[in-house]
Amino acid sequence: MTRIKTDILVMGSGIAGLTFAIKAARHFPDRQVLVLTKTNEGESNTRYAQGGVAAVWNHETDTFEKHVEDTLDAGDGLCNEEVVRIVVEEGPQRVQEIIDWGARFDKEKNSEEYDLAREGGHSEHRILHYKDLTGWEMQRTIMEEAASLSNIKVMEHYFALDLITQHHLGRLVIRVTPGIECYGCYALNKQTNKIDTILARATVVCTGGTGQVYRATTNPVIATGDGIAMAYRAKGRVENMEFVQFHPTSLYNPVVENPSFLVSEAVRGFGGILKSAEGEEFMQHYDERLSLAPRDIVARAIDSEMKKRGTECMYLDCRHLNKEDFLAHFPTIYEKCKSIGIDPFTDMIPVVPACHYMCGGIMVDTYGRSSIQRLYAAGECTSTGLHGANRLASNSLLEAMVYAHRIFEDVKDRLDTWDYRDDVPDWNAEGTNEPKEMVLITQSMKELKDIMSYYVGIVRSNIRLQRATDRLLILYRETEALYQTTAVSPQLMELRNLITIAYLITRSATHRRESRGLHFTTDYPDKLPFVEQSVL
Repeated sequence: MTRIKTDILVMGSGIAGLTFAIKAARHFPDRQVLVLTKTNEGESNTRYAQGGVAAVWNHETDTFEKHVEDTLDAGDGLCNEEVVRIVVEEGPQRVQEIIDWGARFDKEKNSEEYDLAREGGHSEHRILHYKDLTGWEMQRTIMEEAASLSNIKVMEHYFALDLITQHHLGRLVIRVTPGIECYGCYALNKQTNKIDTILARATVVCTGGTGQVYRATTNPVIATGDGIAMAYRAKGRVENMEFVQFHPTSLYNPVVENPSFLVSEAVRGFGGILKSAEGEEFMQHYDERLSLAPRDIVARAIDSEMKKRGTECMYLDCRHLNKEDFLAHFPTIYEKCKSIGIDPFTDMIPVVPACHYMCGGIMVDTYGRSSIQRLYAAGECTSTGLHGANRLASNSLLEAMVYAHRIFEDVKDRLDTWDYRDDVPDWNAEGTNEPKEMVLITQSMKELKDIMSYYVGIVRSNIRLQRATDRLLILYRETEALYQTTAVSPQLMELRNLITIAYLITRSATHRRESRGLHFTTDYPDKLPFVEQSVL
């Protein structure tokens, strides 16, 4: 067992984690910022973001007020307007910072003006992008910037197991200490297979999304909800977990891929039209904005049409678009389609909804502070109030950068008031044996994904949610029994975390007796006249 001390601990190396780390390291040149990532530094949800980052850039045609209104409209009455205005108004400054660090966004031909795209739910062209690899470009930029700072240490292949709070120090401490505090985390060094105790003055959770709780997802295999699950186990407040965004257009492939390949919403913004196999448009039956309606509406429309017609997918027609311009904007999408025998200029692209983004998560305030003292969170693992019941396309990268900055602003004034806890015990693995039943973990993971996909998907009902709850309880009991007797492994911990996520989604969905945003239930198809958050 190794004990590691660091001034600031960051879990996750995506856009939120590394943006914060860069700012903190610059401000505290004599302090260490330690970044944990459970695989390689470059593997994050950020890397897979195709479309871009939304920001008011052309003030001749666009305004903050328009971006605010678009966000509130997509959020279906559940956004925190103060937070929306903060993110929208501070966003362009954060985008300029990453440009200054070296991010290359596409520009118009023979011009220094940025080529601004438009996506579903946006009233103006305001999406900055780098081809269809915007996330990759932003990840490259922040990794290079972080590497230039000697007091940022990135520890790869470290799996954070649990947050360290008073619960690990004995009951007496809990009685005399007001509120829960975080002192760091326990983490499995996957290369030595030892569990280290990492102590920090401040801890920032930037662990990304939860997509692997469903069978079909555009999220990478690392998106197992670890940060949300850890915060919930530590008695942190979590909210709005029922609002799971399904991207309407993942590429349908009979050979199931994990993750599913994403056909960016920007393709519809570019002029792609949703159609049936017979070439019939259908979005006019669901929304006057047609193929550019918000994602929740489009995903339900595709799901409905597939069920009506008994088909495995619907189609995105790009055959009428300019080939040269399409290839310039979407080279990765074109090559992926060609690799499975589809030419977007002669064939329609088969698409199907897939789990894409978690709009709920760890509840934080306007400075990224969670309900646990000394614990901050940013990015997809949080519920800031920006997305409400449905995320507006390309707002997530913006939110991550804005909140990374605001957390930095708060931490820089508080760090010196916090110290380490030296009375934290090491991880207790007494009474556990090396895992022998990996097949149980594998099968439980498959069963979990099936439960969530069949019963807690795009369309829900009381009976489906109850069935999911009953089956999740059995999985939970079996997995906890395995956890109590088996040495920790990444596979076991990811299963345990995803069962927690599944429970939170299902319980939140059960409590919301209305249909709002991404949560649609056949038992309560109408929207309630009042709005309330679902806090767990």
